Amino acid sequence: MTGRKAYIYLTSLPDSRFTNFPTPKCLTCQCTQCRKNGGSLIAWLYNVPASSVMFTSQTTLSQYHATPSAARGFCTNCGSWLFWRAEKSSVISMSVGTVDKDELKRWGKQLGYSEVHLWSEDAIEGITDHLPGEKWRHDHESEGAEKMN
Repeated sequence: MTGRKAYIYLTSLPDSRFTNFPTPKCLTCQCTQCRKNGGSLIAWLYNVPASSVMFTSQTTLSQYHATPSAARGFCTNCGSWLFWRAEKSSVISMSVGTVDKDELKRWGKQLGYSEVHLWSEDAIEGITDHLPGEKWRHDHESEGAEKMN
């Protein structure tokens, strides 16, 4: 996959249904920061091993750290939000909206369906209540992670 605007990245996805990845593959985040970064009510992300992503234009890649332990990557040329990553994680959460249209046609159903919803505590009531899957108060991996349903 490539993000083809001013900033380009490449990542390879498996030929099967993401079965070899150790973490939830596609997820949503409803935290206030993701809502504001993405300009929408909910952020759609797909997790891939960080080692499978290659940023091909370092001059337009920048990162913002709202906290010391996590970074949000964005394009300094067009402002597109590209990813979120915990500093010590081997997984990177890429923004589904940056995926090329041809790849979305191929993977869209899988990239647009999430079984995991993070930061549901910040959800806007009545907007995303209908989404199927696990809803987590905050994240789903850290110590003290709490499922809401």
